[in-house]
Amino acid sequence: MLAAEVLDHGIVDDHRGAARAIVPCVFGNLLEWYDFAVYAFVAALIAKNFFPSTDQTTALLGSFAAFGVGFLARPLGSVIIGRIGDTRGRKAALLLTIYMMAGGTLLIAVLPTYAMAGVVAPILLVFARLLQGFSAGGEWGGAISFIVEWAPGKRRGLYGSFHAVGIVIGLLLGSGVAALLSSLVTPQNMADWGWRIPFMIGSLIGPLALYMRLAVDETPIYKKVVESQERRLPILQDVPGFKLAVKACGVSVLSNVGFYILLFYMPTWVITQLKLAPATALWANTTGLLVLAALTPVFGYISDIVGRKTVLIGACLAATVVAYPAFSHLLALSPATLIDVILVQCIFSVILAAISGALPTTLVELFSARHRTTWLSVGYGASVTLFGGFAPFVAVWLIRYFGSPIAPVYYVIAGAVLSGVVTVIVRETAFDKLK
Repeated sequence: MLAAEVLDHGIVDDHRGAARAIVPCVFGNLLEWYDFAVYAFVAALIAKNFFPSTDQTTALLGSFAAFGVGFLARPLGSVIIGRIGDTRGRKAALLLTIYMMAGGTLLIAVLPTYAMAGVVAPILLVFARLLQGFSAGGEWGGAISFIVEWAPGKRRGLYGSFHAVGIVIGLLLGSGVAALLSSLVTPQNMADWGWRIPFMIGSLIGPLALYMRLAVDETPIYKKVVESQERRLPILQDVPGFKLAVKACGVSVLSNVGFYILLFYMPTWVITQLKLAPATALWANTTGLLVLAALTPVFGYISDIVGRKTVLIGACLAATVVAYPAFSHLLALSPATLIDVILVQCIFSVILAAISGALPTTLVELFSARHRTTWLSVGYGASVTLFGGFAPFVAVWLIRYFGSPIAPVYYVIAGAVLSGVVTVIVRETAFDKLK
């Protein structure tokens, strides 16, 4: 076992021991989310290869529908892999997710296009996204539970924020690789074969993440649960767990809407609505991700001092107030420049950093260890499925329905209001011992 002093309630009081356990988990999480998210950054190219159409919007809707389909598998992955985390251990669940994500990513890298295989091509693409979605459904709850259960008691917010940093760096790598390829490869070659390279990279580095996770030990607090032999309620009879999962879903709405509109969909919006080059959109997105990665631990640390709810409610208020003026500013410029897009992207990144710094640990602290990964995964997975996965699709649909390029902002504001209301209701968890 890692050298760490375990206090009552399974709280670790050794920063170096906690770090040695957490780093492999964060690294694996990074690769998981690079694999899962890189799809969004080449969605326009995938649309051309798998959903051919004379109407650009129709093809794009097909591509983002396949992106969203991956999220349909998340609830099932949340239940099954989350339950494995509670019954077989956090480590076992995290190893399983690595296997599945690498497999789905490799499949996308080698898929035949519509021109090669006809309708079989989009069917296989959807299958690969379902495999990735199943994996991601269990990864989020398992990884954050593992990290926070290893974290020192007074720094759970800071350590829990590293989970979000791992996700952001994974997104950053995806955005950066896509931007670099767009800059180095001709548009025609990028459309023909260049879009496969990011997926190939993800599938090849998966074994490294697997090796690192094999080397870590189970969390002390989970070991205490096993030793206590406390009986777990069957999932269908666990009404208190279900109620907490509903709250976790509500608190997470802005996180998911914000991420999938302001990060995943934003490059596509910049290309299609502002008529800027793909490389410009991707470099702006990459800059915003750098800001997000840098500030997330800062807000995690702040949440340890002032409380999780203060940080989260502040982020909801900021998103409600800022979203419309920021999108309006970009649309009013003729034309917008790279600096303009970067400025707006960074403003949104500060808001998302506040959410990312406080939310992961908040969700872990809502649940007790005996059913944590099950209901945490279910609650957050439901939020992703209902509000996040199809957010780019909703954004495109809203633009078409309202006939206005600013329409996606309505979805962001609605998500901020809903999350803010639920956050006010949940209890403050920052200053309690981890159960």
